[in-house]
Amino acid sequence: MPRRYRVEIARAAERDLLGIYDYIERDSQQRAVKWFLEIERQIRALARSPKRCPVIPESEEIGREYRHLIHGSYRTIFRIEGEAVYVLRVVHGARLLDTSALE
Repeated sequence: MPRRYRVEIARAAERDLLGIYDYIERDSQQRAVKWFLEIERQIRALARSPKRCPVIPESEEIGREYRHLIHGSYRTIFRIEGEAVYVLRVVHGARLLDTSALE
């Protein structure tokens, strides 16, 4: 049986998701719902295979391994510790990542 990870979402990531949803909803509620359901599905899938996602370039400067999954213009930043995956932030790919929020 394949290994399963426990997925935990940080409050900062929850706030990110809600803020992005609100932003997309200004143009289209239908698009916002579709985006949210897809990113939620991708986050749940981390329980099965988080290591399929690439290590983020910022990991080298932080000195700790973080990974991301990409959905449209957004990056979901997470780390793997033992049997758990911690989703830390969801940010627009064009924005600089505030690495202090990850340490």
